[in-house]
Amino acid sequence: MDTNPVLKPKLATPALILSSVAIAMCFVYLVWAAASGPANLSLLLTASMALLAAAAAGAVWLVRARRRRSWLAGAIEQWDRFNDMKRSSGTTAELTVVSVDALEPTGSWITIRWNRFDHVQRAWIEALSEPIWPGSVLLISPDPAQVMPGAPWPATYYIRASNSLAWAPGSEA
Repeated sequence: MDTNPVLKPKLATPALILSSVAIAMCFVYLVWAAASGPANLSLLLTASMALLAAAAAGAVWLVRARRRRSWLAGAIEQWDRFNDMKRSSGTTAELTVVSVDALEPTGSWITIRWNRFDHVQRAWIEALSEPIWPGSVLLISPDPAQVMPGAPWPATYYIRASNSLAWAPGSEA
């Protein structure tokens, strides 16, 4: 299963923080115990286990930091493409995908929020080359036949694949 590219990877979780603190406290105690008295085999084995646990926790921290840094670089690149497309296109609208309600071979039923108007509505989006995820911000070329000033909002908005210009991770992600 693909992971949602819109969600920013977590760097620290409560379990990782608590285990890192516990490992650090254990390691400090063992260093103090080894420095203050004669070393015996059980103390050396416990210290080596604490050192291995500290190395494992450090590796988890490094992997998570690298994954987060990579995600941030990708998100910045996506937003640069998004803004370039926004500048180079005519009339555009930004939509946030609130939820993906149903996936079908030819498209998806989604719930969208028009960012400029803060209006939430149901929409059908034709199948795109990339999957759509909740939290994505879509840049579309709006269809003037569906949304007109002074006219009521349509019950369902239809988004053609050709009108979908770009996407980027949501700003709150």
